Amino acid sequence: MVSVRFFVGLAPASRQNAAMRHESMHVGMKVQHPDYGVGTVKSVSEHLADIRFDSGLRTLSPEQCDLKPAEPEAELNGLTVPLSAIISETVAGMVRELGLERDNSVVEKLAVRWQTGTLVLRPSDPTLQSKETPLEVFFHKIVMLRNNLRVLEQKINAHEKLSDAEKVEMQQYITRCYGSLTTFNILFKDKDDHFSSKGE
Repeated sequence: MVSVRFFVGLAPASRQNAAMRHESMHVGMKVQHPDYGVGTVKSVSEHLADIRFDSGLRTLSPEQCDLKPAEPEAELNGLTVPLSAIISETVAGMVRELGLERDNSVVEKLAVRWQTGTLVLRPSDPTLQSKETPLEVFFHKIVMLRNNLRVLEQKINAHEKLSDAEKVEMQQYITRCYGSLTTFNILFKDKDDHFSSKGE
């Protein structure tokens, strides 16, 4: 049986003063910059990270600026990741396994004009039957696909055995998936939930 111990709170002084390494960063992570304030990591490459602050999107080298985590962290067998990411992934996994997804929470993200609507797939041959699916059902699948892509991003960026080059290569495929899914942005009520060809 594997034993897992969580240590939540401030890191030791030696770690607080050390520069943040880009290997410890992942998409969606909250970080603190001495000049720009709190920002959200949007992408991580071999040496640089794109971080969105209130002042805009900035490309920084984590090891050359005084970046610090802006959220509690948990340490698992030497792997340090944000505590919120562990909790979110654990809860999401349990919800998926138990089939307890809240359809209402998904429908709330669907634009009002599409709610109770129907997706119709009509073949060019009029003798063939059309396929109809409630838009709420279709939208639910789109949201679940987006959530799984985000989890995949986190797993790739936190993987111990993948090289930086391999992580960047895999991240590019995920970014292309996001780009392909921009077609469905019209279904979302809020622009903050939109897919982006830049992986944001």
